[in-house]
Amino acid sequence: MSDYQKQPHDLDVAIVGGGIVGVVIALGLLHHGMRVHIFEQASDFHEIGAGLAFTGVSRECMRQLNPAILDALGRISNKNRHPYYRYWDGYNKAPSAREKPLFELSMDGMDFWACLRTDLLKEMAAELPAGVATFDKQLADYEDGENGETKAAVDFPCVRSPLILAYAVVGCDGIKSRTRQVLLGARNPQAYSSYSHKVAYRAVVPMSKGIDVLGEDKANNQCLFMGPDAHVLTYPIANYTLVNVVIVVSDPSPWPENTHTTGTSDRTEVENALIDWAPPVRNLLALLPDNLNKWALFDMASNPASTYALGRVCLAGDAAHASSPHHGAGASMGMEDGLALVKILDALRRKENRPMGADGGVGANPVPKSSINAALQAYNYVRLGRTQWVVNSSRETGDVYQWAYPASEHDARKCKAEIEKRTRIIWDFDVDKMVATARTELERRLICAHNYED
Repeated sequence: MSDYQKQPHDLDVAIVGGGIVGVVIALGLLHHGMRVHIFEQASDFHEIGAGLAFTGVSRECMRQLNPAILDALGRISNKNRHPYYRYWDGYNKAPSAREKPLFELSMDGMDFWACLRTDLLKEMAAELPAGVATFDKQLADYEDGENGETKAAVDFPCVRSPLILAYAVVGCDGIKSRTRQVLLGARNPQAYSSYSHKVAYRAVVPMSKGIDVLGEDKANNQCLFMGPDAHVLTYPIANYTLVNVVIVVSDPSPWPENTHTTGTSDRTEVENALIDWAPPVRNLLALLPDNLNKWALFDMASNPASTYALGRVCLAGDAAHASSPHHGAGASMGMEDGLALVKILDALRRKENRPMGADGGVGANPVPKSSINAALQAYNYVRLGRTQWVVNSSRETGDVYQWAYPASEHDARKCKAEIEKRTRIIWDFDVDKMVATARTELERRLICAHNYED
């Protein structure tokens, strides 16, 4: 019986959450020779939401983490067929507004690969060894222990369920992360996301009907329709058989407490919000099903986490830096997180010249807590600033789309400049430099830790 078919009492890395980021990190750690186990609160691998898109930077992260991840994405993703991303006036009814875009951005080096969330998770989960995940496990608490203790103890309350021991714990448990609450403190506002005052309605329509309304060119490529207090995004998914439609509407009211952030709404609610918009958008809305998925868009912009790592525990993906979707880069940031974390832990393992437990268990010359802490602080060092910039910029970009950003308002030239400037920061990112910087920071912190211990 393999290690992954046994009860995972002692591990190198425990991953809390089996969504896309959690599975990606698991596949990366396994590919780099570490023992890992995923603990997921659902009864199986499950993602909510419809479409998802990945940047070229994130695809390079996938390749370096584990080529099987990129292969999985390649099997089920769609690529934009048009050489430009186009932004349209969805509000004004003049014929010219429908015939040509307000502006367009070159796709040169900036192509997205789009897919269904559920399809990607299914493809990646199939690459995991049998028994590497345990379901119906929701984190209750963890204890990091003192310097003399070799592992952190993670508590997943369950009948006859012992504590799980791991050299490192990675919280990938999403926007409502319990790991974040424990790490930062349950009374700390930074432990919770906040309402971004925008609501998204999401649905898919058959490509044939999308072509009838948008035309073949628009339906088969990403388009964004701008207007006052709302915007509409469309792009093809499911091998060009469906059009993913996202309608985002501003909402100045506070989100009611103790109210679910996801649910359903009827099409009439969306049609009323965009009642004065141009016929192409109104005709698109008429294709939507009677019942739509509705998301209140929460993010970490108002109370960003002061750190993503403490002791032997860290956060990744939405658990660390949940973002609004306006950049389309939230999942891509999770891929960058994964690459940084896996490469740092691999560098630590190689430097210590000993496995983090895989060849002998708890007593086999364990990697000290100070070294794990140094590694996770190096991870925090290279990820905190960039990801929090993306969270803030995504909010502002949503305002640009809705002609509400003060520096651009409804000036197409200024809107283009804002979007292009921000998009370039996301795309023109050197992941090899990030990894090199992380390794240098790890070396520095290890020297400091060892000098302190001496």
